[in-house]
Amino acid sequence: MCGATEGGLSLDGVNVAKEAVIQGQVLRGAEPVPNAYVRLLDGSGEFTAEVPTSATGHFRFFAGDGEWTLRTLAPKADPVDTRVVAATGSVAEVAVAI
Repeated sequence: MCGATEGGLSLDGVNVAKEAVIQGQVLRGAEPVPNAYVRLLDGSGEFTAEVPTSATGHFRFFAGDGEWTLRTLAPKADPVDTRVVAATGSVAEVAVAI
């Protein structure tokens, strides 16, 4: 993952025009949640990918166009499902509250 910058992850080196990017941050209250896991599920709910959050609670996926579900798993929290739409040429920014 790229290093975190104010306002989110850096997109340096990412050709957003050719990618469908889903990225965001997992938060408990106002605090970032490191070492949580975010799963990317396709439109039918099938597992596609999983990444751990960074020390600042950030995550990023490169996905195909369409509707996706992010399933966030963190210690001492119930799983949280968040629907998101990915589209080539855009960045879907997601804040996940646990």
